[in-house]
Formats: sequence, C-alpha cells, structure tokens
Amino acid sequence: MDVLDSVVTGAGQAGLSASFHLRRLGLEHVVLDADAAPGGAWQHRWDSLTMHDVHGVADLPGLEREGGDGADRANEAVPAYFADYERRFDLPVVRPVRVERVERDGDLLVVRADGRAWRTRTLVNATGTWTHPFWPHYPGMETFVGEQVHTAQFPGGEHFRGVRTLVVGGGASAVQHLGELAPVTDTLWVTRRPPVWRTGEFTPEAGHEAVALVEERVRQGLPPQSVVSVTGLMLREQEREAERLGAYADRRDPFVRVEPDGVRWADGTFEPVGAIVWATGFRPAVAHLAPLRLRSEHGGIQLDGTTSVADPRVQLVGYGPSASTIGANRAGRTAALGVRRALRAVPEAAPAP
Repeated sequence: MDVLDSVVTGAGQAGLSASFHLRRLGLEHVVLDADAAPGGAWQHRWDSLTMHDVHGVADLPGLEREGGDGADRANEAVPAYFADYERRFDLPVVRPVRVERVERDGDLLVVRADGRAWRTRTLVNATGTWTHPFWPHYPGMETFVGEQVHTAQFPGGEHFRGVRTLVVGGGASAVQHLGELAPVTDTLWVTRRPPVWRTGEFTPEAGHEAVALVEERVRQGLPPQSVVSVTGLMLREQEREAERLGAYADRRDPFVRVEPDGVRWADGTFEPVGAIVWATGFRPAVAHLAPLRLRSEHGGIQLDGTTSVADPRVQLVGYGPSASTIGANRAGRTAALGVRRALRAVPEAAPAP
C-alpha cells in the first residue's frame, strides 16, 4: 500500500478546490467522495431550488461557470459544473467511498472506508455539513401524524399545497422555505429568538467582517456558527410575495411539545398543523475524525487558518468560515499550502511491505 502525500475526504466545492491546488503543487493525493456522482451536496437539494434562488455559487479555481439560465435546477446545474471541473483537471476522485474512520499510525494517518484503507502523510477534510442535519428533540415528535422533513429532504413548496405547514428555524433556509410555502398554503413560523433582518446592502466589507467573527470562534476551539448567523437575514425578490402574505410577520417563540395534529405552547395555546419543516441547520460531519481527538475543551475543532491545532497534519475546509462557496475556494488553497508545510515537517515513511 503506497503512502500518499494527502487524502481529501469529500468532493464538494471545498474538496475540489483543495484537490486543484494540491495538484498544482505536485502533491500525490486522492479525493474520496461518498456520492456515486459528482455534485457534492448540491445534487441532493430540492427540485424547485433554481440557480435564481441560490445565494451564489462561486467559480471553482481555474474554471468559470457558464452563466446558464436562472431557471435551471440547482441540483442539476451545479453538479454538471463540478463534473466538468473534475474531467478538465483530471482530479483523482474515487467514488463512491464513504469514509468511516481516520486513525493515527505513527507518522502516518490511515483512512478507512468500505473495507479499504489509504495511508497518507496528511489529510484534508472536506465533508461539510449536509450529511449531518440537526433535528432538535421535542416531546411528542414521534406521535405527530403529519409529515416531518428537514431542510436536507425538503421536497419543495408545491409538495405541501393546501397543508398547513409549520417551519421551525431562524436561518436563511427557513426564510427560503417560507418563500415557497406561503403562496401555496397557510404557514406558521417558529424561531428560538427574534430574527435579525439586514436592511443595508451586503457589501464585501460586511462579508469579511462576518467571516472574521466565525474565524475567531474556530480559532478559540468553539463550535462554529454559520456565516449567515452573523450577517442577518435578507429577503430577495422571490420572497416578497410571502412577505406580502404575512409569512414573516407572525413569528412565534418555541412551543413545548408536539401533538398528533399540531404543537402546543407552555401557556396552553395550541396550533393545528399538518406538516412540519425543520429548518434547524446542520452540524459539521466530522464523526469519522473522532479517533484523532481533535476537539478542544470548548467542543469545537481549534484551527489556525485551516490547520488543526491538535494535529497539524489535518486540514479542515468547508468548516466554519469556509462553509460558504467563496470561503471554500480560498480555504482549498490555504489547505494545500498547509499540506505542503506539514510534509516538510514529517519524515517520509517507507511503503508497506
């Protein structure tokens, strides 16, 4: 079994960017991707999400994305772009490979998946968050007779036509779901805290400030927050009809339990609903890194840039401030440089007999 310079886990925006820069540096690596086809998390998004709806997909390094039609489905357009990118740069993607564990073996790391193993001097983790949706627990959830879905399985607003739908969550996904749902059915919105709306223009300077706040959290080893959590919420033109219908005006504080046909608050108030959409976000998909013991005492993985403080052989991209598409591109280059730096500090290991 040969020893690689690096293994990249995940072939989304961050993983492909990292692979591109690793190749430019002449570093031998593979990209292990759990999906059967290119596209990262984008291929799993709901059919009604169009390129007009998304918050922006940054061009991968070295290849501009063709404009296309804003009406194109995002779960087709972005995967097609990623597939073209992999082909053009002949990136060493191996799929489908679902990484189960990463372990230390002296100066090497061993990546284990599907009964196979890859020995490597460094690791670039780019597994993102999509495969780790967060479902909060409320008493009675299991008794609800209607449909419950998370953003990760959201089938589009039309699916709920005529079914009173509760949306739980205070982020951009909740706002977007309500934008689709309100024109076709009655909605109810619940958030843990009042939403903070951004009224001013979202300038590059504001974006840099938001990213800096998230970077500071991971620098301290705290669990990362999304960039959106510190930028505030904005309504786009496609959500103005939902606004006119009052979908964002009547927000409620959290209920205390779920009942078979609705939800109940502590004061006894009950609201009947036929479906619940849990727009409650995602958590970093890093369980396979548990054997490396990278977490700090504060519950997050402490990073210096993209480099794990606990083990400098490990880079994390698509984590914290690099979870956005622009951030993922920049992090890919930073991670590749981090890999080169770590290789210079680690003695070469002999191939296994």
